[in-house]
Amino acid sequence: MKFLFIGTRGIPANYSGFEICVQEVAKRIQNTHEIVVYARRGHYFKRPNSIDNIQIVYLPSLKLKSFETLSHTFLSVLHGLVFHWSAKYMVFNPANSFALILPWIFRKKIALNVDGLEWKRDKWNRFGKIYFKLAAWFSTKISDTIVADSKGMAEYYKLKWNTESRLIEYGSYINKSINFDNLKNFDLKRNKYILQVTRLEPENNPLLTIQAFKKFKLDNPNSNLKLIIIGDVPYKSNYSNNIKKEKRNDIILPGYLYDLNILTELRNNCLAYIHGNQVGGTNPALLEAMGSYSFIIARDVNFNREVLENGGIYYEKNLESLLHCLKLTFHEKVNRKKAIDFSINKIKKYYNWDRIALNYKEMLENI
Repeated sequence: MKFLFIGTRGIPANYSGFEICVQEVAKRIQNTHEIVVYARRGHYFKRPNSIDNIQIVYLPSLKLKSFETLSHTFLSVLHGLVFHWSAKYMVFNPANSFALILPWIFRKKIALNVDGLEWKRDKWNRFGKIYFKLAAWFSTKISDTIVADSKGMAEYYKLKWNTESRLIEYGSYINKSINFDNLKNFDLKRNKYILQVTRLEPENNPLLTIQAFKKFKLDNPNSNLKLIIIGDVPYKSNYSNNIKKEKRNDIILPGYLYDLNILTELRNNCLAYIHGNQVGGTNPALLEAMGSYSFIIARDVNFNREVLENGGIYYEKNLESLLHCLKLTFHEKVNRKKAIDFSINKIKKYYNWDRIALNYKEMLENI
């Protein structure tokens, strides 16, 4: 069988959870099936025709926040219909559902990973939110299988549109570093800093993290604690610009970092990892922190509780709640080791890529 992976920036993965998922799944099933991954030409300077026996097709896309994904998916679908007529479609992001009309007309088999509730993200205007909600509804009409990455997402699609989903979570690795060189590069010390790895978007609450940290430092001026927030956004944003203005000696904002060795070292040695995401299902950044021996302070929403469970503590969307969590952690009022051990065991048991890839393989074979 031939499977087309469509709707992401492509591989090698260097941006988000979708790309990592495609990379990890594709390399595990390429020995039994022919895999084609569609990549956005503008995101890659080096463009090999294949990686690990996975064929890669590079196509252009419109460089506009609202149309980049949809334009690339539409071209990918046309290419698939012309050059890979018998293939099945594994599509990521429900925003792409309207680009799938042609393969649907030709009765191609389509699986669609619906990820998060995109219309709840503050970065989109009213038109954008309406589009994403319509696209999510249309996903249920045009797909042979809806893939949900969490029980909460599956339940939402069942209640909202009476649609059953195939539950397939994201995966992660257990990552342990024995180096401290990169800590020195950021002027950080083990257990003397708070870490957040996130896009600088309102629904991920990095600004709230900064505000709570600044209040903590006012209340604890001799703590020597620092905050490092890794990430940015690939478009102009007043929100991200305001965050960047908060940079100071104890608030470090290096922008994007893709080096796994650096990220692992930072996650391994932080006093706490802040997970502020409040929209979506199984978030890859949360899984990566869980698998990197981080003690996690997570935004209190059902998606995060489903994944993290007893692997951390939770805060509401207000300064006092997050400040309270920071104080509990700093003053050793929580059992960090017990929470970290819980997270590591859960990654090993539920969120390992071998298990995830097998689920994708079985699902695609049977649609």
